[in-house]
Amino acid sequence: MNKLQAMEVFVQVVDAGSFTRAAEMMNLPKATVSTLVQALEAALSAKLLHRTTRQVTVTTDGAAYYERCLRILSDVRDAEESLSRTRLSPSGRLRVDSPTGLSSEILVPALPDFFERYPDIMLELGSSDRPVDLIEEGVDCAVRGGALGDTSLIARRVGVVNFLTAASPAYIARHGMPQHPRDLDRHRCVNYFSAKTGKIYDWDFNRGDERIEVPMRGVIALNDSNAYVEAGLAGLGIIQMTDYLLDKHVATGRMVQVLADWRSDPLPIHVVYPQNRHLSAKVRVFVEWVAELFAANPYMHMGAVPRVPAPVPAAA
Repeated sequence: MNKLQAMEVFVQVVDAGSFTRAAEMMNLPKATVSTLVQALEAALSAKLLHRTTRQVTVTTDGAAYYERCLRILSDVRDAEESLSRTRLSPSGRLRVDSPTGLSSEILVPALPDFFERYPDIMLELGSSDRPVDLIEEGVDCAVRGGALGDTSLIARRVGVVNFLTAASPAYIARHGMPQHPRDLDRHRCVNYFSAKTGKIYDWDFNRGDERIEVPMRGVIALNDSNAYVEAGLAGLGIIQMTDYLLDKHVATGRMVQVLADWRSDPLPIHVVYPQNRHLSAKVRVFVEWVAELFAANPYMHMGAVPRVPAPVPAAA
């Protein structure tokens, strides 16, 4: 038995809560994963996992051994990387998840610079407005917008984005320009709903000391930021979306800003990764690259976090 491999397999099984998911994430046969864990238990003369037909849970001995394994594996990787860092650039597969609009407008156009710096990294970039489960889905790190509900993740704030409210010129010509957020009751709006809960998000507006939250009436709701913007361009109603997705359309006249003297709560942007995983070289350089990229981007404002954190969708 390769003891280090067995430790890595055991840690992955605990993280995934399943032999099958652990085997998929490590690209190993399920039988190999099961055999390595059994051999580890035999070598230790201790039961590490409770197995049922539905789930795998860790025993008391297994939980203590799991923590030791994390430290040992982290030390091994540190030793390996300390030797290779001066000779080799970070390499290997890196799985990242990012909101759709942020990927298409900011991350993807800048990737040539990333690969110029780190040509040996093979990036798998998942783009959706659905908040993924990093552990269960085998994602190394994610860029997320909005309040962070998962306290098991380590988060680095890399920016804050603002929102615009806008509509197509054809919509304004037909329905008129609202002068106050309360006027939106008489308008048709494009709603955004959570891909996780199905909840439709209310809109918020701030001006000085005034604050108004508006439940929006509309005939369509979407959960993809790019499709959401397209719905606004098609004249389906008023939309509220991040300024980096709307500014170019306002500048070209395809959209008209609405309620320009009102502001919505800004959206903090974080890069997150599991705290029980070693921060590998490839994850570290990606996080640093994103932080550098966003610091130079005029749409990423490193100002204060929202005064009243709103459960804004992970889209941005």
